[in-house]
Amino acid sequence: MSAQRRNCESMNISVPPSSNLHPFPTQQVAFHRTELSVILSLYGRFVAAGEWRDYGISCLRDVAVFSVFRRTAENPIYRIEKRPRMRDKQGMYAVVGMDGQILRRGHDLKTVLRVLERKLIRAVE
Repeated sequence: MSAQRRNCESMNISVPPSSNLHPFPTQQVAFHRTELSVILSLYGRFVAAGEWRDYGISCLRDVAVFSVFRRTAENPIYRIEKRPRMRDKQGMYAVVGMDGQILRRGHDLKTVLRVLERKLIRAVE
């Protein structure tokens, strides 16, 4: 036998056991690209106005959350939530204030975000 063939025979190729406890990956709720473009467009206008400075996105099992911060170390001043289970009831999109109060809920993201756009409009002197 050649030396190369002996090296191949002596190698044991084994597949490591799967460490995944769940046979299927857990599903997460996330924002779609079109939804994110609407949210980030609004976010950019508030950043340009100097109102918002940071954001965070959380994709959980039941809800996707876009949190808006005035400063990084604070609690979010607004949360834009997507809850698909509420689609048939009150609408799956909601804007939640800092105190947990739901400012607006609905089926269309653009109309729900209008509650925040009103805060951007200021009187120019």
